[in-house]
Amino acid sequence: MKNILLLLLGLVVFGISCADNTSTTKTSKQETTENPTVEKTKVEGRKHILFFGNSLTAAYNLDPSEGFTTIIQQRLDSLNLNYKVINAGLSGETTAGGNERIDWVIRQKVDIFVLELGANDGLRGIDPEASYKNLQSMITKVKTKYPKVKIVLAGMLAPPNMGDKFTAEFKNMYPKLAKENETELIPFFLEGVAGQPELNLPDGIHPNVEGQKIVAENVWMVLKDIL
Repeated sequence: MKNILLLLLGLVVFGISCADNTSTTKTSKQETTENPTVEKTKVEGRKHILFFGNSLTAAYNLDPSEGFTTIIQQRLDSLNLNYKVINAGLSGETTAGGNERIDWVIRQKVDIFVLELGANDGLRGIDPEASYKNLQSMITKVKTKYPKVKIVLAGMLAPPNMGDKFTAEFKNMYPKLAKENETELIPFFLEGVAGQPELNLPDGIHPNVEGQKIVAENVWMVLKDIL
C-alpha cells in the first residue's frame, strides 16, 4: 500500500512538472512568435536622423564607434527613442562637394537633417558668399524632397589667420541661414573642443575620443528639443 501511494505521488509530481514545462514552452514559443512582429513594427516606424558633413562627422582617424554620431545613437537607444542615426560624413568635403553629393544621399528617408559643412571652406579661404549659396542650396533640396523635415545647422568658425573680414562673414552666415530658413542652430559645433590640445588629435583640428564626447553634447543640446 505504501509503495502504491509513493507511486501515485510520483505521478502527480511528474504531471505538475510536465504542465510547467508545457507552459514554459508555450510562453517561449509565444515570445518567439511575437518578438519579430514587435521588432518589425519598430523598424517600420523608425525615424531617421541624417548627419551630413565632413571629417568631423566621419570621426576622422577614430573607430566609428568612438564618433559623436554613435554616442548620439546610444543616447537615443537608452531613452527608447525610435530613431536611427545615419552617418554621411566624408573627409575633405566642402560645401560645393556636399551640394553635389546631397541629391544621392537624400534618396533615403530623412526626418531630421543635421548639416555640418563649411569647415574646409574656411580652411581653404573659399569666399563665404559661395559657401552660403551652397549651404542654402542643400537646405532647399532637403526641404523640397521632405517638406516636414527638421533641419539642424552646425555653425563653424574660420581660423583667425584668414583676417577679420573673412572670419566675421564666415561666422555670420550660419545664424543668417538658420534665421532665413527657420532651422535649428548649433552656434559653434566645436565649442569647448577647438583649440584644446588634450581634446584633439595631434593635427590639432579633429576631436579625439574625449573631444567627440563634448561634440556629442553640443549636438544633443539642440537635437533633444526637436525629437
